[in-house]
Amino acid sequence: MSDQMLHEIAEILMRKVKDPRIGFVTVTEVEVSDDLRNAKVFVSIYGEDKTATLKGLQSASAFIRSELARRMRLRIMPEILFRLDDTAERGAHIMEILETIKKEEKPSGDE
Repeated sequence: MSDQMLHEIAEILMRKVKDPRIGFVTVTEVEVSDDLRNAKVFVSIYGEDKTATLKGLQSASAFIRSELARRMRLRIMPEILFRLDDTAERGAHIMEILETIKKEEKPSGDE
């Protein structure tokens, strides 16, 4: 169910949601609780005001939820909770640190 929700939410965001606060957003993961009451939707946000984008996503969550219920034909649709996934940013930062360390450790001549 999580995989189908991920695909459908990404499609809805790309084609149906027209909120100008929502820029380039990628849905990275969906975690549905065991009781099917909540779904955490993790998103990566690129180059935009992350706070404004998350607010836009939260305000669109009722529309997204109703669209999901229609597409997935579920009687009970979980409440959608958007969360920021900063894994890509943290990975890029770690790579920068490693590059800096690598440059500092380069041998400087004959030692």
